[in-house]
Amino acid sequence: MEVWLVRHTSVDVPAGTCYGQSDVPLRTTFDEEAAAVRKALAGIRFDAVWCSPLSRCVRLAEACGYPDARRDARLLELNFGAWEMRRFDEIDDPQLQRWFDDWLHVRPTGGESFAEQIVRVGGFLDELGRRPIGRALLFVHGGVQLCAGIYAGLFPPEEAFSHQSPYGSILKITI
Repeated sequence: MEVWLVRHTSVDVPAGTCYGQSDVPLRTTFDEEAAAVRKALAGIRFDAVWCSPLSRCVRLAEACGYPDARRDARLLELNFGAWEMRRFDEIDDPQLQRWFDDWLHVRPTGGESFAEQIVRVGGFLDELGRRPIGRALLFVHGGVQLCAGIYAGLFPPEEAFSHQSPYGSILKITI
């Protein structure tokens, strides 16, 4: 099965903000960015479409012609817990340094570790792989794209963040 994962378009939050599972506004460039994604998907038939329930993914799915994309919470971005909507340089939490030292296994306070997100996204992809679908389209977050790349064996978890793709990018994997 082919799985196409589209990263949402750019968001309007200050740089360095942990916005993970927060519903944040899109930049004023959304229409142009969405048009570029729509053009990249034009003429391709998808058997099923899913998206994260956050508006930045739902709006992109709608703008690309998929208003009925199925929402699935397993496609949410990393849960930053108590750090949500705070800038890294403003977080006064001893857990922050532990997380910087081992972002793969350490949880943000009240959140989830990247390893836990990998398991969550992998569970969705396992279930998807058991469906009789030839090509699926997912509107997701950057962290979910990375988890899918790890799932597909494109790179190990320790190298994930050197593979971060730009907003509006498409990752194609086979499962």
